[in-house]
Amino acid sequence: MNLQNFELKNKTIKERFDALKKERGGSLGSRLNLSWSNWGFGLEDLDDSLKRLSENGVPYIELHGNHYGDDLGYSGTTVNELLKRYDIQVSGICGMYSVDNDFSANRPVKRQAALDYTKREISFIKEVGGDYILVVPGAVGRSVAYDNAEFLRSSETIRMMGDLFVHNGIKAAVEPIRRDEVSLVHSIEDAKEYIAAVNHPGIRHINGDLFHMQAEEDHIPQALISAGSMLTNLHMADSNRRALGEGSLDLDTIIMALYLIDYNRKGCYVTPEPLGPGSDPYQSMNRIPDQKALDHLVSQTVRTFREREDLLRKS
Repeated sequence: MNLQNFELKNKTIKERFDALKKERGGSLGSRLNLSWSNWGFGLEDLDDSLKRLSENGVPYIELHGNHYGDDLGYSGTTVNELLKRYDIQVSGICGMYSVDNDFSANRPVKRQAALDYTKREISFIKEVGGDYILVVPGAVGRSVAYDNAEFLRSSETIRMMGDLFVHNGIKAAVEPIRRDEVSLVHSIEDAKEYIAAVNHPGIRHINGDLFHMQAEEDHIPQALISAGSMLTNLHMADSNRRALGEGSLDLDTIIMALYLIDYNRKGCYVTPEPLGPGSDPYQSMNRIPDQKALDHLVSQTVRTFREREDLLRKS
């Protein structure tokens, strides 16, 4: 029986991965850098979140970008104290962009809000460490375009932040999001076109997300290979947006693709973000969390990811 199209692509990636291992004498170097995006933990105290990650061997955290105003969000002093207590580092910031702070908005006040919000997050990440800030070209939760000029407005507005990213040594990681949630930039190729339009050295990285990629990419591992060195963070969840190992995601081929682009280097992260099924996962951001459920979510995901990665590294 002939292989299906996705199986042929998987086979090619597996052959390339095996050749890479052989070329390097069976050694692939460091394991992939495992982080966790904490905004899905809702209103849980950061101390409790870091304790859970530490107990499960997660060395990095992607912090909720919650500086929605000058008086809101994490305190850098407090965060640094907690990071030291649990021996965890910040990988990056999950920027939260809505109709209230939209780079593509047809109202200048909303674009200014996006600029001001991003400036606050750059200042914060500089204080607590970390490599990137996730940025979204258009508002999450708005799937209908304002007009035919929003791509131009977005790229021109975010370009204004480029020098600030460069000056602070922070990567701007553009996230493609499925078309049910945003009106522009849905795929890795879309993100590359957007970055080319921005045309600034401070905005040239990509934040992938497996959940969105299931809807928008022909083949997720191939898309990751296409992103190459532009990829700096990858949000992970199983096919049902639950913990890894609880769906039908082909995690092995994804891991192999990441090793093929040398993703196990400094400044590149795999970051679980299993927000659960449903049309509006953002509700969890403001909820009192079920800590027992979160304990399972983290332990199941970390165990599954490391088991699959270690098996591939040894086989």
